[in-house]
Amino acid sequence: MHDRARIHVQAGGGGDGCLSFRREAHVPKGGPDGGDGGRGADVVLVCDDSLRDLQSFRRRSHFKAARGGHGHGALRHGADGDTLEIRVPPGTDALVETDGTRHDLTRPGQRAVVARGGSGGRGNKRFAGPTHQTPRFAERGLAGEESWITLQLKLLADVGLVGLPNAGKSSLLSRITRAAPKVAEYPFTTLAPVLGTLQGEDRQLVIADIPGLIDGASAGAGLGHDFLAHIERTRMLVHVLDLAPLDGSDPAENLATVERELELHDPRLAVLPRMLALSKADLVDPEAGASAVAAWSERMGPDIPVMLISSVTRQGLDELAAQLLRQVPALDAGTDGALGPDGAGGSSGTASVPDLDDLAEHRVFRPAATRNYSVERIGDGSFRVSGTAVERLVARYDLDNEEALAHLERRLRGIGVIRALEKHGFEPGDDVEIAGVAFELDPGGS
Repeated sequence: MHDRARIHVQAGGGGDGCLSFRREAHVPKGGPDGGDGGRGADVVLVCDDSLRDLQSFRRRSHFKAARGGHGHGALRHGADGDTLEIRVPPGTDALVETDGTRHDLTRPGQRAVVARGGSGGRGNKRFAGPTHQTPRFAERGLAGEESWITLQLKLLADVGLVGLPNAGKSSLLSRITRAAPKVAEYPFTTLAPVLGTLQGEDRQLVIADIPGLIDGASAGAGLGHDFLAHIERTRMLVHVLDLAPLDGSDPAENLATVERELELHDPRLAVLPRMLALSKADLVDPEAGASAVAAWSERMGPDIPVMLISSVTRQGLDELAAQLLRQVPALDAGTDGALGPDGAGGSSGTASVPDLDDLAEHRVFRPAATRNYSVERIGDGSFRVSGTAVERLVARYDLDNEEALAHLERRLRGIGVIRALEKHGFEPGDDVEIAGVAFELDPGGS
């Protein structure tokens, strides 16, 4: 199972505006008629229920969207680029590395824009006015956004089976569902989470076998970082505890180890409803098994059911399945008692579960476009202006075109850049560097 991927996405650049004048018979001095460039295509992640893992990204990791069409004469605008859709399975968490934006895709059909296409340039018709009727310049389209995206798949399961390696989780899953995980007598037999479906009379539950956790898993030891994330969306945990561990370890210490790692990874996991399944009952005599259930029931308290099970003899498996079907409420059962975003909450009796709507919905916060910039002297008669907004503005124009340069100077004056340069000693004819391009400004020109 491929549950991690890193891809590079690049949105399409905007099309250039057109520099054109109307030329028709009997119209010797037609005005400007250059059309605008089209907008570049966005890159969008789409949640697709037909996918189950991120394996497809092993074959392809770079995605580039189409650019917008260039403008043409006769006021013909360029076409917008077609959106590039990248399909991911439900449960995918996408981190945009450029700005730290995170998208949580859990429901089929959900969409998240991870790279926005560049805007198209305006044709020369847009710059015509009463005092400048024949503009001989047009804007260039801007480049689209690009970024590396880290994808992580977190399984959407109702119940998660947790426990130390070789505790009997895979055997349990294979007996109560139709899943076929690998079962063997050595630790870390399961190297990838396995899903199975528990069939009830009128409902189903998805159960995930989470590979064995060890001490230090929350810090990345063993397979911890790879698989702890798959427990985050489960609505209930079944802690599978080996009554007769082969290494002679203390079951109480084993339980404490796993519970500690769960809480260190995500405090919300510490208050999820849970059950304790004492496994491998066929390896102890009935009296010892009954005594263990009584002792663990007293230790865990009335809110956590304790059951004695054996995957070999099927002892307690039907009771465990029935308890799970009763304990895990349906998704439409409402949000009463659901855990809050701070992890607070809990219940007695009926299990309280996190609201799936809270998990699915996300807000995207983007910094507002600003005109912040900085000016510095880098030499005798040479200055540098830095700032995203100013750099994007300069990228719009052909600086070898005198009319375009004059228009840029007016724009720079309008946003205060010329005034800031003059405060640093700028004089007409001095060089100004913006976005790695050096050119001369004549702030006194029209």
